[in-house]
Amino acid sequence: MTSELVIDVQQREISIALLEDKRLVEYQNEPRAATFSVGNVYMAKVKKLMPGLNACFVDVGYERDAFLHYLDLGAQFPSFEKYLKQVQSDRRRLYPLAKASRQPELPKEGSVQTTLKVGQEVMVQIVKEPISTKGPRLTGEISFAGRYLVLIPFGDKVSVSSKIKSSEERARLKELLQSIRPKNCGIIVRTVAEGKRAAELDAELKVLMHRWEEALLKIQRTQERPQLIFEETSRAVALLRDLFNPTYDGIYVNDQDVFNEVKQYVSLIAPERADIVKHYTGSVPIFDNYNVSKQIKSSFGKTVNYKHGAYLIIEHTEAMHVVDVNSGNRSRKVEGQEANALDVNLGAADELARQLRLRDMGGIIIVDFIDMNLAEDRQMLYERMCKNMQQDRAKHNILPLSKFGLMQITRQRVRPAMDVKVEETCPTCFGKGTIKSSILFTEQLEGKIDYLVNHIGIKKFYLHVHPYVAAYINRGFYSLKRRWQMKYGFGVRIVESQKLAFLQYEFYDKDKQYLDMQEEIESK
Repeated sequence: MTSELVIDVQQREISIALLEDKRLVEYQNEPRAATFSVGNVYMAKVKKLMPGLNACFVDVGYERDAFLHYLDLGAQFPSFEKYLKQVQSDRRRLYPLAKASRQPELPKEGSVQTTLKVGQEVMVQIVKEPISTKGPRLTGEISFAGRYLVLIPFGDKVSVSSKIKSSEERARLKELLQSIRPKNCGIIVRTVAEGKRAAELDAELKVLMHRWEEALLKIQRTQERPQLIFEETSRAVALLRDLFNPTYDGIYVNDQDVFNEVKQYVSLIAPERADIVKHYTGSVPIFDNYNVSKQIKSSFGKTVNYKHGAYLIIEHTEAMHVVDVNSGNRSRKVEGQEANALDVNLGAADELARQLRLRDMGGIIIVDFIDMNLAEDRQMLYERMCKNMQQDRAKHNILPLSKFGLMQITRQRVRPAMDVKVEETCPTCFGKGTIKSSILFTEQLEGKIDYLVNHIGIKKFYLHVHPYVAAYINRGFYSLKRRWQMKYGFGVRIVESQKLAFLQYEFYDKDKQYLDMQEEIESK
């Protein structure tokens, strides 16, 4: 299986696509200005106590206060509380973690009222991003994740990933990490640490300890609250940290700064594979070049087609996700209805496993498969679904089909499900329903070009248009493009872009920075 990572960096957003055998299986998209991320650590203040929920709301600078349950404070909360007071009491030097005294563990049956008070400062970490009307979800058990290890301040043991099956390797890793574990720190050994040398693990442990110390120094230096004291790495690097596999065939980035960042990270964790990171400089949009745009258009939305005319209907609600499997207009198998139902359902299991990863769907998922009479067929479908979900990094649980033919799946949800709108709002009328005559579209484009060249003075630029429009502009020997170039200079370049709607256009300067030439008044 070939795996490729394609990173599309735009002025306003960054998109990351993971392809397996050229097929899109994971997709992340977020604004470049996004500040909230799972893993960020804050020094914040308790805003409101909720005794009925045994929880509190904490101000971390978001429009909605974050939620922190008493049980999420962690057993070592008293130790954290005392140590942070010691750190803030001396601004000249950092109080060593190794000298910190451990306090009695927080009782599980305790109350938030007796533990916290309004206005109290607490160190918290985001474990779930804001979803719908809910603010972020927090924990008081701070951790710093690396490629091979996870550092847990005030932890007291070394844990090895259960996915490492070899008892000899588990014992080796545990003994090794016990020998280098800093005092008052716990460590979780991740699956990819299997077979790694002591020097590699020790180097990463020092990096994680440095991050922890940097966070404490920020607390020491300022009294500003809430305060971001540790920020997770960029989305590109964070995804790489969890996904990177030495068997990757390529990582393609269209931005020089992000390329340098990714190259540096890969050089750090796998120096021999640093050459797979490539800077894409082609004129065709990077997602179009690697056939990602078309797959995004066909894979999102309410209806998802898969083999032989069958399709899924996926509905997102506040409480759960509901999936309906339909056979569509496929021809029935000679073997009969049961064989046809099994074939459709097995195909649906393959596509659904991909959709869960692709959309990052979480919470409760109910799937209504086509009814099957044979118990062995229902068992085969359940086993197929379990096998497909083995590639999924998120924690999940799958139940066999109920007597109603429904399959229940729970999947860890830490951020909102990816919901890409594949329906295109008319870029010309802005949803009002009336537009200028489409035959005048190229004249409108020429007016924009004239304004850019003769009024603003931008001589070199890229005009992105729908592939059909590009074909019309490039048609013939003495094409419209050639006439524009003769009139306005050879800096006029036409680029096909599959992400654009039919009469949509975008201008970019020679450095590929977006030029806003859209005006709503055009539709009147």
